[in-house]
Amino acid sequence: MANAASGMAVHDDCKLRFLELKAKRTHRFIVFKIEEKQKQVVVEKVGEPAQSYEDFTACLPDNECRYAVYDFDFVTAENCQKSRIFFIAWSPDTARVRSKMIYASTKERFKRELDGIQVELQATDPTEMGLDVIKSRAN
Repeated sequence: MANAASGMAVHDDCKLRFLELKAKRTHRFIVFKIEEKQKQVVVEKVGEPAQSYEDFTACLPDNECRYAVYDFDFVTAENCQKSRIFFIAWSPDTARVRSKMIYASTKERFKRELDGIQVELQATDPTEMGLDVIKSRAN
């Protein structure tokens, strides 16, 4: 149980992919998972720049926790093209309690590794991270 308190290691690939998303915009989103046996956070899926928000949400499992980063493009009221990088902690109510605890205890440490997150969301069901929520939080 010592790991649950200290959090998991973060695989270098997580940081590299995040830098690619942030600096080069080569990914629309990244889904991360905790590999309990390896005691580390790893990249599970990377989304192409052309993929939609619906493609992204479809990658999140119904009953397992995940971390995700989404690069949201939008146009401001002043007609300026902008983007915001969202960090989403996906923790569905149907996930195992142990899994929710591990994800919760690792979240802050993992977020510190990803420099450049602008908005954070915690979601336990799809309505808490709907496109309307993303749009309202982006401004």
